[in-house]
Amino acid sequence: MAAPRSFVMLETQTLAEHKPQLGEFGFAGDDHVVPYEVAPLDVRGRTVQLGPMLDAILSRHNYPEPVARLLAEACVLTVLLGTSLKFEGKFILQTRTDGPVDMLVADFTTPNALRAYARFDADRLQALIAAGETSQQALLGNGVLALTIDQGAHTQRYQGIVQLDGTSLEDAARTYFRQSEQIPTDIKMSVAKLVTPGPGGAREQWRAGGILAQFLPQAPERMRIPDISGGDGDDRELTDHPADNSWQELLALLGTIEPTELIDPTVGAERLLYRLFHEHGVRVFRGVPVDDQCSCSREKIHGILQGFSAEEIKDSTEEGGIHVACEFCSTQYDFDPAEFAVE
Repeated sequence: MAAPRSFVMLETQTLAEHKPQLGEFGFAGDDHVVPYEVAPLDVRGRTVQLGPMLDAILSRHNYPEPVARLLAEACVLTVLLGTSLKFEGKFILQTRTDGPVDMLVADFTTPNALRAYARFDADRLQALIAAGETSQQALLGNGVLALTIDQGAHTQRYQGIVQLDGTSLEDAARTYFRQSEQIPTDIKMSVAKLVTPGPGGAREQWRAGGILAQFLPQAPERMRIPDISGGDGDDRELTDHPADNSWQELLALLGTIEPTELIDPTVGAERLLYRLFHEHGVRVFRGVPVDDQCSCSREKIHGILQGFSAEEIKDSTEEGGIHVACEFCSTQYDFDPAEFAVE
């Protein structure tokens, strides 16, 4: 991991003596995931603010606002989890539900490529909007959230499945970590449209942010503290150790976060972390950039079409050509059917 910045580990005594200003340090800015560590609480995590990159992904499809908000949260969750991969691979988030928004897909390919797509039933969605029922629970309905780690060819995928039965993506993520990873984890996410000035006048731009915190203690007594469910020690051993409320303190601190702080460009990831943890000392690491990159290409699609039978090529031909549009990035690829003539 990259060397931490110069303001890391500011203990209370040091703060009183130095009174540092955040302006002394650099900022990762939008579209960068910022890892951090709060050693006294045995907490590690990541935080992010997505700006221009997210706006490009959502605006490309001109999604209705409720759908855009859902997909924005999926993007935040995907980059917070995907940037933790320590190998070349892909992290994929996908929902399959019976609601008007029946599928969300966001995938992160190391080291920094994100793409995302939402599928929805326009008529059912409009009916919900007209009725004022646009909660995540109403939009998604019942189904599953699948979180997949793919290390590439010749490796076995790892997949965690969480039921979506009236829960939000945020709650489903907490359930995933509790059931699959068995790591005490909390996550906060926020999405908003901001009005920004520009040469052609003011325009609305999508922003989203999130913070993930995990309790990863090294000391055996902290692995068995009574405020953590599913510890790895015998409950009878708890009386041998003093009470430790580190995780509950972390939850209380995260509970003070206002949704606007997660998306406000004047706050930023580092400033938010400082606000939350300056009394304990927070160690911040170099931000990991995230880019709007699709993995589609003309060569890949050509290779797929080459596997089609003559009948399938004929069925795919419209107005003398084969036209394929990528669902993620909306790029259209045009092919001459003669390229795939079967001799």
